[in-house]
Parts: sequence; structure tokens; C-alpha cells
Amino acid sequence: MNEKELIRQALEARKRAYTPYSNFQVGAALFSADGRVFTGCNIESASYTPSNCAERTAFFKAVSEGVYDFTAIAIVGGPKDAKELEICAPCGVCRQVMMEFCDPKTFRILLGISPEEYQEYTLEQLLPLGFGPGNLGKERKTND
Repeated sequence: MNEKELIRQALEARKRAYTPYSNFQVGAALFSADGRVFTGCNIESASYTPSNCAERTAFFKAVSEGVYDFTAIAIVGGPKDAKELEICAPCGVCRQVMMEFCDPKTFRILLGISPEEYQEYTLEQLLPLGFGPGNLGKERKTND
């Protein structure tokens, strides 16, 4: 799957965000090693703490279906009625979830404004010295 299509799917997922409190809508499209895409949107709660980010929603959907191996994620976000989006990077908690399931050297994070305009990073660039399964002597779970 190319970057533009992955960002298009993230933009579509953003439309489903439930954000009655912040009105800041985020969409994510997670690409698995086996070629599937899992989308997610942010979901807020009046008590804030139980809210869930778009990125984690996509990861948890994939993992709940037995998929553990990922190559890229596209993330888009901004105020609900924004005419133009700005770069929206994943929060620290989402980066830590990515570290659980992704190779930090190769996992690609696309921060999109549109399918034509985006920035690309590796997880290692966004989470230097990240803590993951390898720090506990464990191997990252994959679908092998």
C-alpha cells in the first residue's frame, strides 16, 4: 500500500472520531505486514482518563484480531472544523504501544496533512531509547 492511500484511509477514519469535549479529531490507518489496514479514531469520555487515541484504537483492533506485525501507520488530526490540518504526532502512550509491536528501526510513521503532504519518521526517531520487549529479554510477537 502506498503512503497516499494510507493517509486517505486515516482521513476517512478521522471523520468517525467521537470528540464532544476537545473537538480535536484524529484518524489513524495501521498497515500490517500481511497487507491489511486497521483504522482507528480517537474516542473521548466525559471523565477524560478513559479516552482512547486513534493510534491505539487501530492497534487494539488489529491485536484483538490476532495481528501483531506492522510496517506503517498514517496519522492525521486537527480541530473538527479545520479548513487545513497540521502535523499531528502520536502521544507518548501511543508511541509506547507502537514499541510493543513494531521494530523501531523500520516501522514507518506518516504524519499527514493531506495525501500529498506528509512527514515520515521511524519509531526510533520519535521514541529514541524506547523501552520494549527486548529490554525484558523477550522477543516481539509477530504473526510468524
